[in-house]
Amino acid sequence: MTERASVRTPSTEGSVVDGVKAGPQDLPSTDRLLRSARARALVAEHGHTLVAHEARALLDALRVRAVAGTLSAAEIDADALAAALAGGVDARLAPRMRRVLNLTGTVIHTNLGRAVLADAALGHLLTTMAAPNNLEYDLASGGRGERDSLVEELLCTLTGAEAATVVNNNAAAVLLTIAALAQGREVVVSRGELVEIGGAFRMPDVMAAAGATLVEVGTTNRTHARDYERAIGERTALLMKVHTSNYALQGFTAAVEEAELARIAHAHGLPVASDLGSGALVDLAAHGLPREPLPQDKLAAGCDVVTFSGDKLLGGPQAGLIVGSRSAIARIRGFPMKRALRMSKLPLAALEATLRLYLRPERLARDLPTLRLLARPVEQIRALAGRLAPAVAQALAPRYTVEAAAMQGQIGSGSLPVERLASAGLAIAPAQRKGGGRALDELASALRALPLAVIGRIADERLLLDLRCLEDAQPFVEQLPALAAALRRGPEGGARVGARAAASTTARRR
Repeated sequence: MTERASVRTPSTEGSVVDGVKAGPQDLPSTDRLLRSARARALVAEHGHTLVAHEARALLDALRVRAVAGTLSAAEIDADALAAALAGGVDARLAPRMRRVLNLTGTVIHTNLGRAVLADAALGHLLTTMAAPNNLEYDLASGGRGERDSLVEELLCTLTGAEAATVVNNNAAAVLLTIAALAQGREVVVSRGELVEIGGAFRMPDVMAAAGATLVEVGTTNRTHARDYERAIGERTALLMKVHTSNYALQGFTAAVEEAELARIAHAHGLPVASDLGSGALVDLAAHGLPREPLPQDKLAAGCDVVTFSGDKLLGGPQAGLIVGSRSAIARIRGFPMKRALRMSKLPLAALEATLRLYLRPERLARDLPTLRLLARPVEQIRALAGRLAPAVAQALAPRYTVEAAAMQGQIGSGSLPVERLASAGLAIAPAQRKGGGRALDELASALRALPLAVIGRIADERLLLDLRCLEDAQPFVEQLPALAAALRRGPEGGARVGARAAASTTARRR
């Protein structure tokens, strides 16, 4: 039965429970809990399996606390148990992948999903995925089709390539290209281009996985045409150029450009492959941004194969795009590994819709979110910061000060790593210097715990909310009262606000 507590006992949530404690014998059986009116309603809505699982989990957790003497009788009355069970069911059904507000200043943020899909891509996904579609069916002939054909003509039109194929990401595109063109033979690469991208994905490891032998030429900072000439031998199968998209060498440097590399390779009957990493399909300089290498330029320079990503500067879904000569693409497409790396129907539909946007370049800065955000005028962002600052300051007072401030963002995902985007946003600092770091971490946690998580970055003893990617401020403003309430309750209150949402990590400047 129950007993009176003579002391105030902390519960597992950290609050203090006073009065009656419950023992293990006071807990209902799973069957009894499921017979309650609220539980029966949950079963009618969600089915017996899920609700029974959550009921057992709830009672197991309460039993541990009852044995420890930290469970209050109030927590196991009928209403409390019903509410806890409903909360458990809701939490179990809540998606782990959720929408967030990216206020980090990094537009194409790898940890936050990279490129935001265009409305046209989302609409095409809904239309084609809600019914059967012609993924591998030729509507003209009535026979079996090839899924690459859905985007090949678009890619050839946009890049000037003779042929094209697609796989599930650019790492796969590089792996497949090397395996198809050079397996069992040698690939010559400049020592200064042996890059490592995210997740410790290294070019030497890719070579090994593809079954090719890496031949390094030149030095870290300088590679010359004669280095490639000397390296070519009977076992050479491919010369490769790797765009160093996630770092930059400056100073006393030299590199061999694709046109010269193609001349050398073709003189020996060898193909040239160029991996652009990010890869843009339009000249970003026309939109006031630094220029990024274009696949069409590399093909015009004589490259037989060019690989690049679909979910970075191109602004589409995760994809690895491979464009080039008809003979090289035929070898790549016919290689057995291709089937294991092919794109599924969802990203393929989104890619097709995204590529179609490039057929109307005059509208691209309006229709493609990635380009729209990258080219967003700083005056517009600065004005937004000025409008939001008073409301945010009021919500965070008196513990924090808020000011509109100039900021420096970045493109992200390894694109143009030394370039910065002039931006603006809100700089939030603790009102008290003592314990300032802890106060910033508490605020960052409270922002992440909001129903629509807000992700900023901590730098220079301030929490910075860069507003470049905030096109609609209303959802952010509507959450300010909840943020203020969570901060008044302290760290535990903020954590409870986010108990219904999946945990996420503060994105700091990398």
